[in-house]
Amino acid sequence: MKKILRVGLYNPFLDTLGGGEKHILSIIDVLGEQGAEITIFWDKDLTKQMENRFSLQCFKTLKWSPIKNVSSSLRTLSTLKTFDYFFYVTDGSYFFSSAKKNFVFCMVPDKKLYNLNFFNRLKLWNYKFISNSPYTTKSLTKWGINPITIPPYIDNKLFTDNQNKKEKVILSVGRFFPHLHSKNQEKIIQTFKLLKLSNSFFKDYKLILAGGLKKEDKNYFNQLKSITKDSSILFKPNVSLDELYKLYELSTYFWHFTGYGVDEETHPEQVEHFGIAPLEAIASGCIIFCHNSGGPREIINNNETGFLFNTEKELINKMEILEKDKNLKARIITIGAKFVKKNYNYEAFTKKVLGLT
Repeated sequence: MKKILRVGLYNPFLDTLGGGEKHILSIIDVLGEQGAEITIFWDKDLTKQMENRFSLQCFKTLKWSPIKNVSSSLRTLSTLKTFDYFFYVTDGSYFFSSAKKNFVFCMVPDKKLYNLNFFNRLKLWNYKFISNSPYTTKSLTKWGINPITIPPYIDNKLFTDNQNKKEKVILSVGRFFPHLHSKNQEKIIQTFKLLKLSNSFFKDYKLILAGGLKKEDKNYFNQLKSITKDSSILFKPNVSLDELYKLYELSTYFWHFTGYGVDEETHPEQVEHFGIAPLEAIASGCIIFCHNSGGPREIINNNETGFLFNTEKELINKMEILEKDKNLKARIITIGAKFVKKNYNYEAFTKKVLGLT
């Protein structure tokens, strides 16, 4: 009888349920499809919330184990010795693991999280590092870490010919929070208002802001709503996966402002680390505009698969050119979708994950 592999995951940020969480869960999901038994260390069963946000198979067979089982050294060693693979998303702390293969998943290029002093190096003697993007890998390499780079994949469901369904909508997707790598929704709102004032082509456009919202960020969310005072700006917090895909489907443009106003050299953690939402938007036939920094600068071919901008004026000028040129819009949409399908498909992702074994 073939042995069933046991795979464990501990992510102290799991309940954020953002792009980083989807990414590490997707890695786990590939192993689950190979018949592995999956255990997530968390004090609450989040299966329903994750099913609502992500389309993954492993949720059907998940096991949940209390965080205390990996929060103290002796208990951790006892718990993990029966695991074949253990994945850990670090908050800056490290611990010994007795699992056969161990991986630190790096989704934030923040040097404070990777203090490889003598004691941490001892703890990490049997770990390997996994990076979520070429951009994160570049920062980790500077700090003496040589990670395995596994970017996320884009769901095949997004690749549909939906150009006849497009409406006059600009979409932005990202968690509503003002700290870390903020999605800069306030700046997006200001720029949208300027866009509508600058050119009559955009007078009938709507802006939709969608993304995750946690209780601790509700004050920020309410502040955004209070400064809006515009019926053409809509807020969609905590949308389901189906709702999100429908928003991509109907939207003509996609804006991503993470990194705007940030000194990237000093704070690489405050720009976009990869940019899965922009790639999902491209796959869905949206024309994307991303701030010229971080992950998007690494993965977008400017003026071919999408557009990079440095200032709001530059973005508005490019929007005006595009809105007048249907042929250019069609070319960008076609080239973009082909690029994403070729480089971020599930088959390539699976091959990289199985390479870990």
